[in-house]
Amino acid sequence: MKVLDVGCGIGGPLREIAKFSLTSITGLNNNEYQISRAKELNRLARLSESCKLVKGNFMNMPFPDDTFDAIYAIEATCHASDPVACYKEICRVLKPGQCFAAYEWCLTDHFDPKNEKHQKIKADVELGSGLPDIRTTSQCLEALKLAGFEVVWEGDRRLDSEVPWYLPLDTSKFSITNFRSTAIGRRITRSMVSMLEFVGLAPAGSSKVHSILEKDADALVEGGREEIFTPMYFFLGQKPLSKS
Repeated sequence: MKVLDVGCGIGGPLREIAKFSLTSITGLNNNEYQISRAKELNRLARLSESCKLVKGNFMNMPFPDDTFDAIYAIEATCHASDPVACYKEICRVLKPGQCFAAYEWCLTDHFDPKNEKHQKIKADVELGSGLPDIRTTSQCLEALKLAGFEVVWEGDRRLDSEVPWYLPLDTSKFSITNFRSTAIGRRITRSMVSMLEFVGLAPAGSSKVHSILEKDADALVEGGREEIFTPMYFFLGQKPLSKS
C-alpha cells in the first residue's frame, strides 16, 4: 500500500503510522531543511526503507496520476492559497475509489467578520502561523466538493474533548511540563533570545520573530476561548471510481 503525507514537516506522523502498519509512506515537503531532518530521524528509527521523502510543492506534485492508495494532510493544506486547486492536485494523484483525510485550521461558524476583535485574532494567527486568508469550515468543505471528492465524514473534533485544545498555549495556566509557554517561561525565553541576538549568536531580527510568535500564541488562545477558530476540523473525502 502506497500512502502520501502532504506537507509532512519533519515526519512525526509519518513515522508513527509506519511503525504500526505495513505501508510505504512518502512524505512531500517543500523545505529542504525539514526534509534532511526527517531523513535523519527516519534513519534513527530504522524506517528509511518504508518512509521516503520528496521535495515538492503540493500545488504541483511530482507524481503521476492515480499513484497513491491513500493520502492524508495534517495542518498543512491550510497553507494553500487556493484550496480547490490544492485538493484537485491531491485528487489527481490518488487512485479512484480511495480516500483523502485531513486536519485543517479553520474559522468556525462563530466567527463574525464585522467583529473587530475577531478580525484582529484572525490577522494575528495568519501572520504568526504563515497562513493565507483563513477559511471557514464551510468554505473548506465546499472546496473539497469542488475538487471532485465525495464527502465521507466531516466534523470539528475540538468539540469531542472536554480539555481545551489551546491549553498548552495558555499563559494563565502554570505547567512544569510546558514551562516555556507559561508567563514566566516566556519572559526567560524572551530575555535569552534578546541576549543571543545582541552577542551575535542569534540572527538579527530573532527578537522580532519571537514577539510575533508570542502574539500568534495569544491569538490562538483567544480564538479558542471565543470559539471562532479550530485547528481540528477533520474531513474524509473519497475520489469517485469514475468521472461520470
